[in-house]
Amino acid sequence: MLRSGIFKVILFLWFLAWAPLLLIGLVSYKLERAFIFADAWGVLFLARIIAGIKYEIHYPLNNEDGIPFKQNINKRLDGRTIIAAKHMSMLEIAILVTHVPNYFFIMKRELLWIPIYGWAFWRIGLIGVNRTRGATNMNILAERVMKRVMDGMTLIIFPEGTRVAPGHRIPLKRGLLFLASHLKLPITPVGVNTGLYWPKHGRITPGTTHIYFEPELPSSATLDEISDAINRHSC
Repeated sequence: MLRSGIFKVILFLWFLAWAPLLLIGLVSYKLERAFIFADAWGVLFLARIIAGIKYEIHYPLNNEDGIPFKQNINKRLDGRTIIAAKHMSMLEIAILVTHVPNYFFIMKRELLWIPIYGWAFWRIGLIGVNRTRGATNMNILAERVMKRVMDGMTLIIFPEGTRVAPGHRIPLKRGLLFLASHLKLPITPVGVNTGLYWPKHGRITPGTTHIYFEPELPSSATLDEISDAINRHSC
């Protein structure tokens, strides 16, 4: 419990220390993305050194020779797919930010109103949505997503819409299917078990967490198929 407390205090101070730099970074898209990248790497470093949490990333096997794809030759990470990830903690966000090139997220628009950090998220191209506006909002969202995808960016979305405890499932949001179908983009499910070590509430536990990039699914995949894929390694 002491270790968890120390880690959370240091993490808070880390975020606080980065705030002035993120404020400066607002002058430049590239500079802000570099600052966010360094900030996220720091989170992973602190998690490893202080909390004792390591991580491993697993990519799908190449069907031809059984050799795992490397990130820089994995065509599924070139912006022409939607990465649909299980969401358990802040940890997988930091991992995805530091390992998926040219990423962007869809998030609640209220998060963009957070002083400095929310402004930084807006500056690097993250998209805020108003969940109460229904179909009209989804059509506008699809156009905004397509523009970024055509610019070579990769959409990362948490289809559950909230953090979920290990071993638990909740219905996925149908917005993922709308975007995949409307934009004709395949879906790359990502399973995680980060909640075993960095839960939403409670004590942080040392160990090695795993991130699993699952085989690509077509844009016509069902919510059940996507849910099965992202939950396969969740506990």
